[in-house]
Amino acid sequence: MQGILVIEAGAGTGKTTTASFLVNLAGCNSEDVVEIDAASQRGIDDASALREGVRVLPFSSVKKAYIIDEAHMLTREAFNALLKTLEEPPEHAMFILCTTELEKVPETIISRTQHLKFNKISNENIVLELKKISKKEDLDIEDGALRLIAFFSEGSLRDAQNILFQSVSLGKKIK
Repeated sequence: MQGILVIEAGAGTGKTTTASFLVNLAGCNSEDVVEIDAASQRGIDDASALREGVRVLPFSSVKKAYIIDEAHMLTREAFNALLKTLEEPPEHAMFILCTTELEKVPETIISRTQHLKFNKISNENIVLELKKISKKEDLDIEDGALRLIAFFSEGSLRDAQNILFQSVSLGKKIK
């Protein structure tokens, strides 16, 4: 994988997990993967630090990967500070920007990326995953309850799992 990839999807649909999987496939060892939470590291100083850090070669991999989660939360000034680096990334660097709001990422960035868009997970698939979890956890949960959890999760497996485990706090038999 070269350059910059943007993964766009709803919350809890596997953006960051997919990014981690892709950098693993690219042969990046964990010490050469930098994960940035743009919700909390969103300013120009953070972007400038990243721009400086990109110059450092990987420790033990061919590539150094930067996963920027919630990329849409970066300020305009932060995007501007990163623009030169993202326009011409060093040969050893790769970037994956994960976002739920692609429209907030400047077009000057988007035009230089490969773009993956994930759809929400169907209720049917969420129910199947919840059944697997329930079996592993030895839970007695009715199909109707699983369908209701899937409905309220709005396509997010992570949210569905959270609802399931909150429900389990009431007992291992759920109707």
